[in-house]
Amino acid sequence: MSSLKKLQDLLHEKYSIDPATLDPDASMLEQGIDSLALAEFLFDIEDRFGIEFPDARADVNSLSGLARLIDEIKAAQTA
Repeated sequence: MSSLKKLQDLLHEKYSIDPATLDPDASMLEQGIDSLALAEFLFDIEDRFGIEFPDARADVNSLSGLARLIDEIKAAQTA
């Protein structure tokens, strides 16, 4: 199950952003989410999902890319 819906819900909860207005495949920076908010969002994701992003992969900034990365990390945790 993809984490995309949970990410969209978190964006709405934290930043009052309507998920319907975001393109899951576009850069969040290009959609009006500034770099500070994006960094805070990544920390929120780590807390919410109980994961830690590897430094080399923390540059993913589209919702669909983040969802895939979260799903990979979660799968590796359960393996």
